[in-house]
This record gives sequence, C-alpha cells and structure tokens, in this order.
Amino acid sequence: MDQKNIDILKAGGVGIVPTDTIYGLVGSALSFPAVERISQIKNRTDGKGFIILISSIEDLNIFGIKPSDQAKIFMKKFWPGKVSIEFVSPLAQFDYLKKTGGTIAFRFPDKADLLILLKKTWPLVAPSANIEGLPPAKNIEEARKYFGDKVDFYEDEGDLVSEPSTLVKIDGDKIEVLRQGAVRVEEV
Repeated sequence: MDQKNIDILKAGGVGIVPTDTIYGLVGSALSFPAVERISQIKNRTDGKGFIILISSIEDLNIFGIKPSDQAKIFMKKFWPGKVSIEFVSPLAQFDYLKKTGGTIAFRFPDKADLLILLKKTWPLVAPSANIEGLPPAKNIEEARKYFGDKVDFYEDEGDLVSEPSTLVKIDGDKIEVLRQGAVRVEEV
C-alpha cells in the first residue's frame, strides 16, 4: 500500500483493502469518528461490533485484553490465521467497538503485506466491504458499486474469493464457535 493511503488511515480516513479473507472496509480502531463513519457507510446495525485486525498478540494489550492460559493455547494454534476471536473488553473507552454483550473480536492475519500495513497504522476495524445485508464485494468493481466516493481510497488485489473468518468467543477458559468460516474449528 502506498504511503498516501497509510497516511489517510492514520488521519482517521477509511478505505477498501484486501484482507487475508475478503475485501474489508477499514479504518483506525482507535478513532471513534472513523468507526462511526464506517458504520454509516455500511448502514450497519447497532450492537453488531467489529472485527479488528491486529499485527501481533501484544496488540490485545491496547484494548485491555488479558487472555487466560487456555485462550493463549488456542491463539497459538490458530494465529496468525483466518480465525477471529471475541474477548470481553474491560475498557469503557472502547465501548464504540463492542458488540452487544461487551465483546470485541480480533484477528491476527497471516498475510505479510497486511501485517506491514497494520504495523504502520495500528489496529484497523475491518468489516466486509458491503452494505449490510448484501454479499461482500469480491473485487474493487463491486466495492465501488457499493461505496462510490464515500470512501477515501481503494486498494485493488483482483478477485478475492474466500469464506469469511471463523468466529470464536473466548470468555475465561470457555471457548465457543460462533461462526464456522475459512478455518474449521471444533468446539473446545
């Protein structure tokens, strides 16, 4: 990604980028205005929460997440990878990211150029590139049909065809599969 688009994200802008699964509508997870703008662009339902892309397990500290030993074992097995993990977040300052129930989902992707981007921008919210209720964009042309000039930039990587990430909730030592996706995870 060119420096101009990195600077846009760091300044609170939003864009369409290829993730490790599908195209995402991304913005800084640390910027309430960017997250609010993404919600409006997607016509997103309140209380749905976001998946946040992180560049390392240590990034969880930013959000006050302290995984249990059982969670750490699970994370080492599936991260980096196409598994998103929901944790209960204790910090009120991130309420704007939380799903109803107080959880935030994170994914540590296994994609070199995406990790480089995340190290430069810090964590990014990355919901799928679509209007809520419609199929995710498989390419930039479909994303442009959804969003036009409502986003600040588009990063093209051709067609991306993947299932969304598998979504797992970890609460203490309890691990629950909420959505089977790109990676098969059995109930633990």
